[in-house]
Parts: sequence; structure tokens; C-alpha cells
Amino acid sequence: MAEANNSLPHFDTRTDVDFVIIGSGAAGGIMARELSTAGFSVVVLEQGPHLQAGDFRHDEWAYDINSELTWSVRQGHPQTFRKTENEEAQPVERALSYAHNVGGSSVHYSGNFWRLRPIDFMEASVKGTIAGTNFTDWPISYEELEPYYSRVDWEIGVSGLQGPWDPPRSRDYPCPPMPVKGSDVLLERAARQLGLTAYPAPVAILSQPHNGRPACTHCGFCNGYGCEMNAKSSTMIAMIPQALASGNCELRTGCTAARIDTDDSGRVREVVYWDADGTEQAQRAKAVVLCANGAETPRLLLLSANSQFPDGLANSSGMVGKNLMFNAHCSVVGLFEHPVNAYKSVPTTRVVHDYYEIDQTMGFYGGGGIDGRHPSRGMPMGLALRGSLFDGPSWGSEFKRHLSQEFTHTAAFNGHTTSLPLSSNNVSLDPTLKDKWGRPALRCTYMDHPDDIATMKFFHDRCSELMSAAGAIKQTGYYAQNGQNGSVHLLGTCRMGDDPTNSVIDRYHRAHDVPNLYMVDGSSLVTSGRGQPTMTIMALAFRAADNIIQAARRGEI
Repeated sequence: MAEANNSLPHFDTRTDVDFVIIGSGAAGGIMARELSTAGFSVVVLEQGPHLQAGDFRHDEWAYDINSELTWSVRQGHPQTFRKTENEEAQPVERALSYAHNVGGSSVHYSGNFWRLRPIDFMEASVKGTIAGTNFTDWPISYEELEPYYSRVDWEIGVSGLQGPWDPPRSRDYPCPPMPVKGSDVLLERAARQLGLTAYPAPVAILSQPHNGRPACTHCGFCNGYGCEMNAKSSTMIAMIPQALASGNCELRTGCTAARIDTDDSGRVREVVYWDADGTEQAQRAKAVVLCANGAETPRLLLLSANSQFPDGLANSSGMVGKNLMFNAHCSVVGLFEHPVNAYKSVPTTRVVHDYYEIDQTMGFYGGGGIDGRHPSRGMPMGLALRGSLFDGPSWGSEFKRHLSQEFTHTAAFNGHTTSLPLSSNNVSLDPTLKDKWGRPALRCTYMDHPDDIATMKFFHDRCSELMSAAGAIKQTGYYAQNGQNGSVHLLGTCRMGDDPTNSVIDRYHRAHDVPNLYMVDGSSLVTSGRGQPTMTIMALAFRAADNIIQAARRGEI
């Protein structure tokens, strides 16, 4: 496995660096590049390895079964799950799914890059509060974030075309949209029949060379896989190399944070961690930026409880770990008479956003988008392990023939929708189960709000209508009628806000309780958006970095 040269610089652990960044994913990679190129000394702590394009492979067993890119029980990271706090959480393989490598989940995401719209930032004011939830406005607006969305487009690398429902933008996309797949031609035609508009899906995958990186070769191994061409726009390739080239950033891989210690004044003093050899270390820092994701960030804050912060670091509001949002989803799979080859190329090339906001007369809150996919992410073994979708044989030569037809003759229309913030949906520390380091395991408590389930059903029905219009000879569908049991979208657990009694960080990502501690990742989101959060996480990171740099230069950190 190729490792980056992390020998220079090498900062002394007992001497303050300007910033320790915990996590190198969608947000952490941007923070590392921005702070180090601004001249600050930066140490990045990453639990996993620094993989390169040559390390990635088309190996379904390694990634989907052995979880080589994601934490699971196999690596000594157990989790527990329950739907309500009245239940005893049970051990699960993985409810909260995320990567363990430099670049985090941006290395193997699908690259679906929708912006939030102006309404997302002020929905509570426009539509009213929702009883039993913590639904509220963001402290910032779309207009404030828009320049940073454009930075994501150009500096991370996004391919797309401005659509009829898209929010205003200050710059066009740097790369044209991906060529349409055969299965998405069906979605486009079906949408037109129903009076809807399918348009090119924006993706963080290069359709043409950009920023010294090559274009996509359409191998089909995107969702769940690292890009062997560096065409997928992960922070591993778009940001981390520039951070290391600055001479101000040290990347320490195989390092797992144990806790964040504070001094007598309540300021962060150092980050205690286990290095790649399992030895406990502690890096002193003037400030810490926590970018560990929406599960590990609140976990680390709870693990950092001390006499000054008995309920967890930066948790005077009691909101650390609360308001977990997964984004809801549904899928309808259609079987077609002729091959549609949905497995080819990038995961999706067309999206329908006519239902971004559901009419309130429907009686429930929600909205989202519909895009075209392959039912097993384009993976042959994934379909084989799940078995026939349409009541075919379960073994033997007929089973193989049936799967071969289904693999090439099926397409999925998927709905990606909202999740409401609830205190009862949360990440906490399991009272009994421990991980490989002896830390309390992550415990997830999650049950979708009735409005979220109603939204899933609404989108399931719309996907079914589209599938019928597309000419499917058979179809089958799914949505989580009894609530979801896990997700890769981990949002809202350290939400931002102006009021320190109901939020964890302020509008600049600084902890209300600890002046030299910042949280920049999915945990900061106030509402869930419509199902594709990574672009917003990256835009927030660019904005946070700008504000942190200015505050540091003013001597405020």
C-alpha cells in the first residue's frame, strides 16, 4: 500500500501547533488545505491510512463484505442500535457508516452534489414549527454560503449544468455534465410524459480534465469504491496534497483520538490519541478543529467530559449527539424487456427536482429529489447476494441466467428526502459495549418522524409512476415503513445556532462553551436538506476556514 511521505514537517507533541484537525474527510481535508496554506502550523490526526489511486481496486468482496474502507465490528469498532430510548440497544454490524482513510467518505461516495436552496435555511420561519421536533432556521442564509458552494465546484471539481429548479449561482460549473446513461434516458422520457423535468445530475466526478486531474473513464465502480483515476473529487486528491505541499501540515495516519483535554480556564490544551503503534500520545495545540463526522465528533466530545464539563465537552446545551438526521430514501426497481445497462458509468446522470418541496396541503412536511441508479450500485456480486428481485430461482444455472438478465435489464429510480431533527434521535455512549481501545461503543437511537415516513411513501409512489411511464414490465419497491436502521448521512449532532441554549456551535463553527474549539462536519447541519449533504459540508468548511483564519490573524483564538 502506497503511503504519502509524512516525515516533513514533524511537529513536537509537547510544543503548541496552531491547529490540530481531527479527521481528514470532506471537511477536514479542506480545513487542512486552507489553514496550512494560510501559514498556520497544522497537525491532522486520521484513524486510517493514506491511500493513493493505485491502492484502489474493483474488489467487491474486500469493500462490501470485509469493509476495508469502512469501520465495522471486523476492525474492532462495534456499535449498538435501538429505535427508542425505552429499548435496550442491540449490537449491530454497522448503523452509523463512515470511512477510515485520508479523505474520509469523500473517497468512496457516489459524488451526488446538490446544493441546498434558499428555502432550506429558513424553512421553519416560512412553514412554521413542527410539534415534537427541533425544526428551526439556520443562523446563516444561502446567499452567505453561495460563494463557498462555487469554491467547491471549482476547487474540489464538479461536473453539471444549471437546472431549471437550481438555486442562483455566481459561476457556471467548471466541467460539463456527464453523458446520460441508457437507464437515465428512460427516467428523462418518463418524467416528460408526467409533466416533470429530468436534467443532468451534478456530480463530484470530472467529465473532462480539471485542476491537473483526468476525466472519468466510466468504469462503473464509484459508489463504495475509491477512484483509480483520481477523477472522483475527494479531498484525498483535491485538498490533502496541497496541504502537505505547503510545508506547514503534518498528516499523522493510524491515529485515533481518545479525548480533548482542557486547561483551568476551560480552553482546549491538547488532544490525547493513540498512534499507529498503539502508544498514547498528546499533541498540544492553540486550537482544535473537530472534523470527525456526525457520529465520531459528538462521541469524542462526550468522551472528553471532565469536572468543568461533566456532561461532555461543549455540551452545556445538552445538544451534543442530539438531532441526528439520516436523510430518508426509497427505491423502485423496474425490469425492462431490453438491456438498459444501468450499471455502466457513474451512479447517476439525471435528477428530478419537481418535488423538492412537497405542497403543505399534503398534510406533512418534506421534499427531495429522484434520480436514476442501478439496484445493486452496479455491482454484480451485490445483486447475486441479494438474489432475484422478481421471484426468480434461488440456485443453479437458472439462477445465474436470471441474475444475468436482471443485472443488465433493470434500473432503479430512487427518492432522496428529508429528515426532521429530533432530540430522541441521537448518538450516545453505550453503557456496556467497548471498542478495541476500551472506549464506549457508539450507540445509535433512531426512529424516523411520521412526516419523514410519509415523505418516503410519497416519493416511493412517484418513483413507481415514473417506472410505469418508463415502460417497465415488472417493478418492485421499498421504503422504510418501520423506520431506518442506519445511514451514511450523519447530520445535526452538534448543530450551529445563535442561541447557546439550543445549539453547540455558533455561526462560525466555534463552540459556544470553548473559545478555541471548532466543529466542522456533518454534525453542524441544522436541517437535513434533501438527501445529498456532502457538498454543503464542504461549502461550510470553506466558509469556516475563512472565518477561523481571520479570527486567528486578529488574535482571537
